[in-house]
Amino acid sequence: MRFLFVHGTGVRRERHDRLFALVRERLTARFHGAAVDSCYWGDRFGATLGAGGRSVPGLRTGPQGAPDPVDAETAEWALLLADPLCELRVLAEAAGGPDAHEADAAGAHEADAYGDRFAMPGVQAAGARVLAMLEALPPAPPRTGDELGALLHGTGLAAGFAAALDSTADSAEAARAAARAADEQQARELATALARAVTATVLAAATDEADCTATERDRLVELLTTRLGGDGRVPGARVAAVLGRLALRVTTQPLLDARRGSLTVGATPVLGDILRYQSRGHELRDFLHARITADPGPTVLIGHSLGGIALVDLLTLAAARGEAVPGAELLVTVGSQAPFLHELGALAALEPGAKLPYGFPRWLNVYDRHDVLSYLAEPVFPGDARVTDHEVRSRQPFPACHSAYWKQDSLYERIEQAVTEAEIG
Repeated sequence: MRFLFVHGTGVRRERHDRLFALVRERLTARFHGAAVDSCYWGDRFGATLGAGGRSVPGLRTGPQGAPDPVDAETAEWALLLADPLCELRVLAEAAGGPDAHEADAAGAHEADAYGDRFAMPGVQAAGARVLAMLEALPPAPPRTGDELGALLHGTGLAAGFAAALDSTADSAEAARAAARAADEQQARELATALARAVTATVLAAATDEADCTATERDRLVELLTTRLGGDGRVPGARVAAVLGRLALRVTTQPLLDARRGSLTVGATPVLGDILRYQSRGHELRDFLHARITADPGPTVLIGHSLGGIALVDLLTLAAARGEAVPGAELLVTVGSQAPFLHELGALAALEPGAKLPYGFPRWLNVYDRHDVLSYLAEPVFPGDARVTDHEVRSRQPFPACHSAYWKQDSLYERIEQAVTEAEIG
């Protein structure tokens, strides 16, 4: 009897050798006299960047120039979508001076209620006036005869507009920023921040249900800012000075330009192997078939991740042709996506809902419920006595659990049980 180990996606020689040494040690300790071989395919059939990554936008060398204004704007909106009130929070702190931290929500509410005590009687403070205009905006502007309403309906944002108005107007951030807007310039800056907060809130809630371009988004901000007494074309200088630099550091294109090349190169073995197999899987399957049939004796096939998918495809295709792979007595898949791919109709030989063909060997499918790349086989092939699921609990989170199977004694105990049940000698 022999075992043939087939590694998974993203594995290359150094990683394979360490992993296989562990698997061989554990198997030989339980199956004295059994041959334990490996089918290393990473270098020959794994994915590489044939053009050196020239297809990756932003992958360039040399000193970088000044930040692209489009990148800066995109970065700011990424920050706003994650935290629509962040500009109001910064504005409140910037307006408050050295004692800003002493003004809490209660103080802001009091300022809003009584206005500027030194102002002329009956005249609202600048910030309070802007906030009052926000609260007075109609929650459902008409679809026709009103550019704001037409824009909201045309972008799919109308349904969430009322909630965005309420959550922004009722926020402690808006109250504090309004309480600290003491003059007309600060009031105009507050109007812009409130308009952007409302727009960001409604966009974040709509997610991909909205059809809103950047031009439409900017026009929405302009219209709202104008109705709040500000100038929508001029963002707040103090807010931009703080958040603009922060956004460029932590979001979108500048970060992608700096890291996209290394991320792409690093991800290529993992994602690329899967994509390459989907288009040229016959090459790997032919290679596996030759390695399996090189020894006529009974063989236990152990496939991890993509290795398990390839083995399921190979054994299914062969059995469907009436040419069961000689010597393949037991299949063990570990952390495998094969059952899920069968549900999608993405396995090479099986239509969705089809049964495993006659001649397919016994199949032990090992999974860890915390491994999001492992799936159940029994429910996908109901009533098939050849198929058995076995759960392993490594107590590791993903992605560590996807590779943690090989040190679990329960894995090898269950393989030993399956070999006994299959009467492989």
